[in-house]
Amino acid sequence: MGINIRRILPGYFFLIGLILLASCGIRDKKWKGQAPLERVETATRPIQYQLKKTYAVGNGIYLSNEFEGARLNGVALTGKNEVSVLITPENTPINESPWYAFKIWSDTPQEIQLKLTYTAGYSHRYYPKISNNGKTWTRIDSSACHPDPAALNTKESPKYCTLDLSLTSDTLWIAAQELIVSTDIYKWAEQLSESSFVVTSDLAKSREGRPIKIMQIGNPESKKLLMILSRQHPPEVTGWLAMKAFVERLCVPEDSLASLFRNEYCIYVVPCMNPDGVDNGHWRNSSAGIDLNRDWEAFNQPETQAVRKFMQEKILQKHTFYFAVDFHSTFEDIFYTISPKLKGNMPGLVPKIIKTMAKHIPGYDPNIRPNEKDALRINSTVSIFHSFHAEAMTYEVGDDTPRELIKKKGELTAESMMELMLSGTTTQNH
Repeated sequence: MGINIRRILPGYFFLIGLILLASCGIRDKKWKGQAPLERVETATRPIQYQLKKTYAVGNGIYLSNEFEGARLNGVALTGKNEVSVLITPENTPINESPWYAFKIWSDTPQEIQLKLTYTAGYSHRYYPKISNNGKTWTRIDSSACHPDPAALNTKESPKYCTLDLSLTSDTLWIAAQELIVSTDIYKWAEQLSESSFVVTSDLAKSREGRPIKIMQIGNPESKKLLMILSRQHPPEVTGWLAMKAFVERLCVPEDSLASLFRNEYCIYVVPCMNPDGVDNGHWRNSSAGIDLNRDWEAFNQPETQAVRKFMQEKILQKHTFYFAVDFHSTFEDIFYTISPKLKGNMPGLVPKIIKTMAKHIPGYDPNIRPNEKDALRINSTVSIFHSFHAEAMTYEVGDDTPRELIKKKGELTAESMMELMLSGTTTQNH
């Protein structure tokens, strides 16, 4: 079976030619990715909750963080037409992923400059998105976005960013990425569950009591399983968009490839691992103040405990996990894979998936970074591989990767995976 290129949208290859160089890490030197992971304490720590309110800053200007996913920690009128907002993390030390999301409006039409500022030691990362309804988002025009000029000629991230805004009495939403909170994610899951081969249920509760839902896709009688995870880190919306496209490709009702795959395998999806962090507008952590993707060795937190327990119970029932993928976001597209020296239940699967997908995107040379053989088992990918022998990868999507490209890569990755796992071209251990 070959990937059905006719399904690709008209004009897609032209789009790829325009954006790949800037957005997919295709350059003279590939990005090296993150440094090797270090073990950190994952016992519960205090966090700083936001004061949720509507701020009247003067000149008839108002800002609000009274909604799920918001992040706004302080605001002041700092000039005649300048409003400064302060964005602070839930606790420290923390990865530099300064999420922000708030609403702004004015009693009367006026032009202002809005300055995004951060806690000392942290910098601006996400290019601002704007919306008139909190659902449909666009990047703010580049002529209206002015990063800290001191950073323009250096490799340093800007310490602040200033936006030119035209305010009216209509609400304007501003956020680091598209605002997709746990209720949005679970609404999507329930919509997919309208198909007979998708069942969504509660797996567990988060530390703050929010549901952690799990989707079952495919043949419930099959003992051949997959595990898919997303949103361990709250701001990583592009990773969630890739996961969404990946899962939707598995769920196309009348598609022969997807139908064959669903009959052969049972796929489990935890689409929102960290609903507390997502809904609280956190930069990185759960409501326990820790990075969930460093808790896959100690298992101190209910979110990671729930997934491990579920997978262990399946193993006791004589099921086998063949593949696991955890979707994330970072500065550029990159795949973190298990060392090729290590063999799981379907050796060679992950590199073949990535390379097969890449063949259908002209000029795309995927950035693949295998872990060292002795990598710490503290994140989901390494932990699941060693605990359950599932071939595993961390699928990272760039913050600014074009959304249509994210969708197509997610779909093509799913198609490549289905073809390879059905074809028997890899050696399976039983």
